[in-house]
Amino acid sequence: MSNAHLLKPTFGNHMRENAIFYALLLLGTFIMIGPFVWMMSTALKVPGDQFDQRLIPQEITLDNFSNAWQLMEFRHLVWNSFKIAALSTIGQLITCSMGAFVFAVVKFRGREALFVLLLATLMIPAQMTVIPQFLIFRWLGLYGTAAPLYLPAFLGGAFGVFLLRQYFRTIPMDLMDAARLDGASLLSIWWRIYLPLARPALAALAIFAFMSSWNDLFTALIYLPSDLEKTTLPVGLSLFQRLYRAEWTIMMAAVLISVTPIMIAFFFVQRQFIAGIAMTGVK
Repeated sequence: MSNAHLLKPTFGNHMRENAIFYALLLLGTFIMIGPFVWMMSTALKVPGDQFDQRLIPQEITLDNFSNAWQLMEFRHLVWNSFKIAALSTIGQLITCSMGAFVFAVVKFRGREALFVLLLATLMIPAQMTVIPQFLIFRWLGLYGTAAPLYLPAFLGGAFGVFLLRQYFRTIPMDLMDAARLDGASLLSIWWRIYLPLARPALAALAIFAFMSSWNDLFTALIYLPSDLEKTTLPVGLSLFQRLYRAEWTIMMAAVLISVTPIMIAFFFVQRQFIAGIAMTGVK
């Protein structure tokens, strides 16, 4: 009883001291979920009630989703976007994990300076590399194909290398030394020891890479034709907005369909994602 009596004032003081902090978090939560709730509400309304300001529709319908699927040829758009995003994610996981393993485990002269130089590339705007990349892919004969959208992912990335390197440094070096004594090669250690132990960080990087590729509109507009059977989902949504500007119910249904794969992916790997983000700053 005495311990419980002592804990109550402590909890009350904690809440009073952090009341402003929790209020700001609650306000931020409402600001973040507000557009999503409005989008879902509009997608469930009949076309005649699309400008109704009530969040709960008077008449709920699912016809907007079927109409959007038919008008936009979603099966081609979703498949094209998923294929490109999956290949980009695989490329990022393989190359970034290999680079991070080298920077975290392998000791060589100039390692830290080279790592700092790699991080410096994060300050280069993506717009500066558009023209050189375009000239290279056109010279390779890849213009008009989906290859320019996923091939750069197989060359690594500074953010992915940094994220995985920070996690790899939390893994005890004793595992590395024991494997080396058993005759394991660096490639075997990377594949059999570090990758299985780094599943949370890999899940976090996979979410970032998949989202970046799935929502990429700029690159798809440059390299892919404006054909709904060959282009990606963001381009299809942009074209749909021009053609059906007044059909907000169908437009919101189309947007909701486009974000569903990201939500499903995050739902299945949210624990690994949070653990990977939390552990990358430990060491």
